[in-house]
Amino acid sequence: MAERERRPRIDQPREAGRRGWSMPSLLTEEAFGVLSERFARFMGTPYFLLGMTVFVVLWLAWNTLAPASVRFDPYAFIFLTLMLSLQASYAAPLILLAQNRQADRDRVALEQDRNRDERNLADTEFLTREVAALRLAMRDTATRDFVRSELRDLLEEMEERGLVVVNRAALEATEAEQPADGGGPRST
Repeated sequence: MAERERRPRIDQPREAGRRGWSMPSLLTEEAFGVLSERFARFMGTPYFLLGMTVFVVLWLAWNTLAPASVRFDPYAFIFLTLMLSLQASYAAPLILLAQNRQADRDRVALEQDRNRDERNLADTEFLTREVAALRLAMRDTATRDFVRSELRDLLEEMEERGLVVVNRAALEATEAEQPADGGGPRST
């Protein structure tokens, strides 16, 4: 119980007088990762390749054509080889670190895309079911034209039996006033 009280709680602000040691911002994992990504991107540019080519050509020209007293790396160019090997030994892990960070970002983006696709699929399936339900409901709903035709059929049947005498002119005038497209409210 006493140990639990001594541990700092992350849901509450720190006390003003108590500060812990924190790593300098350049040495944090995120800052170092960003720096390595910038370096890896720079190494893939034509500027780096041209600069490296100019550097090596100048090095070779200086140590080949300059007077022997000012040459600092004789013909075998061992110092140049050492510098290029050192640069490559640092560049390779930095490039791998940048690739790992990119792979992590790609993995997160892929997971987000997968979740979004699943939601879209669920929404599409829901809308498909709703449209199917509306189509089924529409088949069961009687439209105005359907009701009119049924009533007309009943009137004709009643006329044939002699039960009703219909004024055809009044009936046709009433139908002419109504829209023929079957729009308006629907009755069941």
